[in-house]
Amino acid sequence: MAPISKETDYLVIGGGSGGLGSARTAAGKFGAKAMIVEASRLGGTCVNVGCVPKKVTFNAAAIAETIHAAKAYGFSVQETAPFDFKTFKHKRDAYIKRLNGIYERNLGNDGVEYVHGWAKLLNRNEVEITQDDGAKSVVRAKKILIATGGEPTHAPSGVEGAEHGTNSDGFFDIDRTPKKVALVGAGYIAVEFAGMFNALGAETHLFIRHKTFLRNFDPMIQEGVTAEYERLGVKLHKESTPTKVEKDPSTGKLTIHYKDVESGEGQEVEGIDNLIWAIGRTPMSHGIGLEEAGVKLDDRGYVVADDYQNTSVDNIFALGDVCGKVELTPVAIAAGRRLAERLFGPPEFNAARVDYSNIPSVVFAHPEVGSIGLTEPQAVEKYGRDNLKVYSTSFTAMYYAMMDPEDKGPTKYKVICAGPDEKVVGLHIMGLGSGEMLQGFGVAVKMGATKKDLDSCIAIHPTSAEELVTLK
Repeated sequence: MAPISKETDYLVIGGGSGGLGSARTAAGKFGAKAMIVEASRLGGTCVNVGCVPKKVTFNAAAIAETIHAAKAYGFSVQETAPFDFKTFKHKRDAYIKRLNGIYERNLGNDGVEYVHGWAKLLNRNEVEITQDDGAKSVVRAKKILIATGGEPTHAPSGVEGAEHGTNSDGFFDIDRTPKKVALVGAGYIAVEFAGMFNALGAETHLFIRHKTFLRNFDPMIQEGVTAEYERLGVKLHKESTPTKVEKDPSTGKLTIHYKDVESGEGQEVEGIDNLIWAIGRTPMSHGIGLEEAGVKLDDRGYVVADDYQNTSVDNIFALGDVCGKVELTPVAIAAGRRLAERLFGPPEFNAARVDYSNIPSVVFAHPEVGSIGLTEPQAVEKYGRDNLKVYSTSFTAMYYAMMDPEDKGPTKYKVICAGPDEKVVGLHIMGLGSGEMLQGFGVAVKMGATKKDLDSCIAIHPTSAEELVTLK
């Protein structure tokens, strides 16, 4: 192992996208001496077991759906073999490995010292680093950034046999299409994975605690996507929670026991090949010396930080999932860059920070979901029902024109406007292309668009997006 520096201006603990962006900005843009310490792979959750490999898998699922739809357009498409999950996984893994290498080279190009190892705060300025060979070094840093992210919440301890399942990270270890798969959770991770498995041909079971999933989204999204998953054949177990998991030692198949709220009776699903617990994420804040250095954590283990990434210790900062504010990779990247600009840039960056309002988000479900701003219940609570005007539409996208009725997916849009100027305070879309579509409309909402602004934009025909500028 090469010797590492004993002192640095900026030490970043965590090699996720937010930490990487912050270190590179500090060193490459402003010439600060920066070091980044990561115990796993560069890129963090997003690159390695999150957004990037997930989107690649979503693309595979979308192609499977396109093959199914091709017949309606006159193509004679016949698959000569089932989807080759193993080959797909190997190519996806190789792609991620290339990205890891690119990240490491970019750090070098910007002059950031990269150390693969475990970092632990000794006090507000000193960090002990344990490298892969066990060698320990103490580095003194003027400023320290905690960007360690989060990890999947472990399987519930109260469920006997829960260890027979895996977490959301384990999804990326699966190298064959399971015949029968079960997921537990109602957030975007569980919903996305369930949609992918179903599209790729697996019998998919999804256990949710309520009657709908994606419960942080607008009711139109919750109800619309839940209904579409049922139409697509995902076997939804509503208001149900697994109580026991059994594994057949001879076949490796799982049996999931659960209590059905509607009947009040015990039920079971047999023959499960893979069980995935997607029940949330936990901040990676323990065991790295935060408490010893005086950094305050909340009762859930998140680092308490303000909008400028300041913690309770004036030279220690935190961003990303370890803070639990908005757990989206682009938010962490933006926060990291703004922080580096403020700490090491000229005076014009003294007030640099991320604006946490109106952050667009997308769920790569089936169909895709996009959302920015307030849900309708949130808007009612903030502005009052009488001060709102809600525009909505539901239609069948032209893509489905050639298909049989049972193959046509839904498209639903909602625009929530407040006040006499009808300022857009919430925009929610579900349907083909929603992910790409929302980026542009997100800019408009951030700029304070009104319903009049949408109306004044000439529609692009024929597109689904034109419906958002022609709502009545």
